Amino acid sequence: MKPCKLPDFRHCKISSLSSSRSHILASTSSHAPAPCAPITEEVLQNSILKSQWHFVKQVSPFLSPTLICSTLFQLRREPEFVSKFIEQIEYHRLDIDSICVALVIISRIPSPKLAVQLVNRMIHAGFATNHDIFGKLAQTRQMLGVESSVALDFWMRGLCASKKAAEVFECFNMMKDMGIKPKVETCNDMLSLFLRLNRIDVAWLLYGEMFKLGISSNSYTFNIMINVLCMEGKLKKAVEFVGFMESSGFKPNVVTYNTIIHGYCSSGKIGGAHKIFGAMKVKGIIPDSYTYSSLISGLCKEGRLDEAVKLFDKIVGTGLLTTAVTYNALIDGYCNKGDLRMALSYKDEMVKRGIMPTLSTYNILIHAMFMDSRDAEAENLIKEMEGKGLILDVFSYNILINGYSQCGNVKKAFELHDKMLGKGIQPTRVTYTSLIHVLSKQKRMKDADILFEKIICKGIFPDVVIFNALINGHSANGNVDRALAILNEMDMKKIPPDEITYNSLIQGYCREGKFEEAHKLLDEMMKRGIKPDHISYNSLISGYSNRGDLKDAFKVRDEMLDMGFHPTLLTYNALIRGLCKNQKGGLAEVLLKEMVSKGIFPDDNTYLALIEGIPKGDLPAAWASLDLIPKSSSKLTLDPKLALQRRSCTTSHPVALHISSGRELQAKGSSETFKLVETGLPWFESRRNILQDSLRSQHEDINESSRKDRLVPAPSLHTILEEIAGRGAKYSSMP
Repeated sequence: MKPCKLPDFRHCKISSLSSSRSHILASTSSHAPAPCAPITEEVLQNSILKSQWHFVKQVSPFLSPTLICSTLFQLRREPEFVSKFIEQIEYHRLDIDSICVALVIISRIPSPKLAVQLVNRMIHAGFATNHDIFGKLAQTRQMLGVESSVALDFWMRGLCASKKAAEVFECFNMMKDMGIKPKVETCNDMLSLFLRLNRIDVAWLLYGEMFKLGISSNSYTFNIMINVLCMEGKLKKAVEFVGFMESSGFKPNVVTYNTIIHGYCSSGKIGGAHKIFGAMKVKGIIPDSYTYSSLISGLCKEGRLDEAVKLFDKIVGTGLLTTAVTYNALIDGYCNKGDLRMALSYKDEMVKRGIMPTLSTYNILIHAMFMDSRDAEAENLIKEMEGKGLILDVFSYNILINGYSQCGNVKKAFELHDKMLGKGIQPTRVTYTSLIHVLSKQKRMKDADILFEKIICKGIFPDVVIFNALINGHSANGNVDRALAILNEMDMKKIPPDEITYNSLIQGYCREGKFEEAHKLLDEMMKRGIKPDHISYNSLISGYSNRGDLKDAFKVRDEMLDMGFHPTLLTYNALIRGLCKNQKGGLAEVLLKEMVSKGIFPDDNTYLALIEGIPKGDLPAAWASLDLIPKSSSKLTLDPKLALQRRSCTTSHPVALHISSGRELQAKGSSETFKLVETGLPWFESRRNILQDSLRSQHEDINESSRKDRLVPAPSLHTILEEIAGRGAKYSSMP
């Protein structure tokens, strides 16, 4: 290898000293020497060796980079003094030569702390390119006669800490070209960085280069690569890699098994995780809190909360220290289940145990509150979080912005966006997707388009999710043509659409009654290799059913079956609704029995569709339809057993049918009925108005009948409500 030409620091030009050394030293007690008084290398070196730091600090503004560099060279065998000397000098007075000399010398100190600090200063200063600095470090190392590559390793590890993946890989290749092997610790830092950045391909490339260069792996290396395999979803290979690790002379540790268990749990394969957990214990490796946290999290993700709680109680009983991560898994599980009461109780429990809720704890709870439309409670949690001094990160802001977007609060969502920028946190694609969504929700599509253009101007390349939000907004707001233009823009930008893209367009056409165009989109997406999903088919089935075109609705249902999809609750509801609208109650009942036989339980919409399809005034049919509904269905929230409690539109159906059946009410009964409606039974407004009109008309008829003494007794509203309540009591006692 050809040696690089290096500067000779021993012959650096240094100005002569006009006054004696004693005079300079004497002056340090009062004030710094004047700029015109030159300082020699000898004076500076002696002052450093005598630890006269006050003097060095005073004269540091008048030291040239050349003088600093030559002094460092003379002190090359005194790394501690070099480190202290560098601390006295303002960083902008150093050049690439002096800073590289300092780093190579300081790297010889056993403790890496000072070298790491200097590297961080160098990286953040940015006074030279990575290529130039690394080349100069290699040159300086050779000039100083240092065989160790530790300074180069420090620089590379500093780049890893700063997440500069391209730069550190450039250094790796430069070292390779120089015939220098990086330390395994440096390679491990690089592998960890690529793993964090999800650059799996680069991680494998580096691992292959390590093997070629003969850089021996250690336990940390094996654990990283096992993690890489888990991230790729190659769980069996990860387990096999443990065998390779053992054959290489390294024993798997708790981290090894925790990595694989976490991989299985993240993939929803809790059974595989339990097998690894068993193998771990057989080998005598004691599980830690992270092990159990992964298992609890995996159980929660599968909805097996009872098992998760049992496991949690078990580890608490054994005295194993629980962490916020464990509690967060349970809190997240209950939030996903919709049981916010239990989620909050675990938050309170962790506080009692002296475990402070983390930012993740609040993020989970706040997100769940917003999704449950409990905005006031979400805002209280935000205040509590800020009161505890927790600093919001980009994930927190995205959750808050998404929460306010879901409830349509444009002002609050954009205020948070501005606050985010004020804190120096850059919005992400997730942020802008939420903002486009809330603008779409408020029918402000022009503003959404302007925001989209701003995103591009900021250098943020939109992904399919942002495009989908914009397409869905235009489709939902009746501008499918604009949505199709955006689809063309996606094609121009080489961003492939997905089933969500086409579902938005299909639904947009269905809203406009353009079912043929919607069906063509279904064919187009299949030609592009995009497989339709349940939503694609259900949107068309629902559209045809609403139009009363049952033939085409069932034709799409058959296409759905041919594609291997089974009808869902939404499929059956759409078809039943269409049949009922066309007064084909018999076929609707057949479909109802079919769906129940397939284990699909009806919900409120099924019930309402059946009720609406009953001929006007046919009260017995209304009650009969109630008896068709399986009382064990967990999807029913409006069935008769809850009608009185929830005062919903369910109650209004039999009541309206009863009133319109032609039977007259007593004057008193009608008056009580009208009073109940006026006091605000929270029915849907359309039902409320129909019922009020019916009652007014009936009230006039009853008054006329009273004058003619021809009152006909009939059950009052309360009689009907009591009957519903009686049925509700009967239903509530059933499983």
